[in-house]
Amino acid sequence: MTFDSNPVLDKLPNHLKQYIKPQNYSLYTAIDQAVWRYVMRKNVAYLSEVAHPSYLEGLNKTGISVDQIPNMYGMNRILKEIGWAAVAVDGFIPPSAFMEFQAYNVLVIASDIRQLENIEYTPAPDIIHEGAGHAPIIANPEYAEYLRRFGEIGSKAISSEKDYELYEAVRYLSIIKEASGSTKKAIKEAEEKIEVLQQNMGEPSEMALIRNLHWWTVEYGLIGEVSNPKIYGAGLLSSIGESAWCMTDKVSKIPYSIEAAHTAFDITQPQPQLFVTPDFAYLSQVLEEFANTMGLRKGGLKGLEKLINAKALGTIELSTGLQISGIFSRMITHENKAIYVQTTQETALAYRERELVGHGIDDHPKGFGSPLGKLKGINLAIEDMSPRDLKAYNIYEGETISLEFEGDMFLSGKIVTGTRNLMGKIILISFENCTLRHKDEVLFEPSDGLYHMAVGQKIISAYNGPADLCSFKMVTHEISTETIQEDSTKEKAKLCAYYQQIREFREGVNRTISRNKVFNVLKEEYPSDWLLPVELYELAILNGDKSFSEKIVKHLESIKLSNPKLGHLIDDGLALVKNNMIPN
Repeated sequence: MTFDSNPVLDKLPNHLKQYIKPQNYSLYTAIDQAVWRYVMRKNVAYLSEVAHPSYLEGLNKTGISVDQIPNMYGMNRILKEIGWAAVAVDGFIPPSAFMEFQAYNVLVIASDIRQLENIEYTPAPDIIHEGAGHAPIIANPEYAEYLRRFGEIGSKAISSEKDYELYEAVRYLSIIKEASGSTKKAIKEAEEKIEVLQQNMGEPSEMALIRNLHWWTVEYGLIGEVSNPKIYGAGLLSSIGESAWCMTDKVSKIPYSIEAAHTAFDITQPQPQLFVTPDFAYLSQVLEEFANTMGLRKGGLKGLEKLINAKALGTIELSTGLQISGIFSRMITHENKAIYVQTTQETALAYRERELVGHGIDDHPKGFGSPLGKLKGINLAIEDMSPRDLKAYNIYEGETISLEFEGDMFLSGKIVTGTRNLMGKIILISFENCTLRHKDEVLFEPSDGLYHMAVGQKIISAYNGPADLCSFKMVTHEISTETIQEDSTKEKAKLCAYYQQIREFREGVNRTISRNKVFNVLKEEYPSDWLLPVELYELAILNGDKSFSEKIVKHLESIKLSNPKLGHLIDDGLALVKNNMIPN
């Protein structure tokens, strides 16, 4: 799978590149282009009054056209000027991967576009939401740094098993809601599954909490004064329905704080409340406040517990700087401290995010276990011992010793060698003929081979993912559900052809097309289609053809009578023309 790279994308690790797909710009139909054009023109007209000034400025800076769906190559050519890039993906991707892309200054853009039937809002990520919502705001340097920093911290957030199950359920719902052949029953069942999952998540994980922060800021954030806020969240900027709804008194406006992390959201419904930040700088302040609660910064027993519950690849860092990466399965505690830690499956050891030679997954294919903490009756921790101290306690190459750790942890064996960090502290001691036991339980015995004991008094950090990205085979992503590409019927293809003809007429590509003929076909063969008549009305007004414009309005009024839900969309399209609010 190929994509156009650039200096920003060149820095992406391979495990992120596996999510990228080609944009396939030629697959966008003329109806898709008309949907983009309608939403963007409607939004720009409205958002010029209620969006943060960075939005309109960003549209110009990022090269996003109001009249046509952005080409990823063109976007990247302009985005690189502000140090960012964009890639196309297939709908929702795992939250940790999404966050990590942001950490590399890369926007993830779902390249599909919503159907005309879902023109106001879709739960599925699409290019309107991503390209027209996210991209313009990153032209603001302070907000762009918040987004990057959010990705950096968010990608280290520890998830739970239920988080991934919920992600899969939300991804599936977003796909079938946007697919034209989905039944109401299938959609209802998918929504009910999400509701059941949300009600039985248990204690929210770090990823669940920081995902809430992301939702209430990056996706649905307001900025300024609570009494008169402006829009900056991409979900609002890309929704012609919710961008207007959120400005009414029906939506509560709440001062933004870390409490937003504990406020859940429903992706299938308009939001009943929104949070208002006074400025972009305050977003970073709350983010750092939240990061202070994470295992990333607190470590300790709680951080280790989170990793064990996650049952996914994670890392703990000890007070010596030694990093243990694997799937954590067990711990033994004493006086509310971890005195033993165990991983299962492939494990790697690292220091400062670089794998230690001889301690990759091939060296620890079945896991790694080690005692932690201090020796019993000795105030000086092993990591703080000088070479003279170590020799005094017989912790010396070639010596056969017995060590008793606090909490009834006993180790005996012959020291083979030791590994030090850059500061000269011992971080790893290797033994042969080693026995490790906790009380009467044997944790390691001589027949298991060479034993490596991690040195560390305490766990100072616990986070998602490996310390060294090169340690593990991470290009393993398999999408369980793929977005459904609509099969084009003869009728749909014919309608697309009429949209294309009107587009070419408007752009001056082909002025020989009879607009009246197209209109008459629409009335006979596609009586419920409203968007192309609106475009025809625009051309009639621009050309001063009053008789033709009146015929179109009459037809649109009949569509409104047969389908009242389309009334405001039609009225808004006509109003854009009448009020001369359509940008050139």
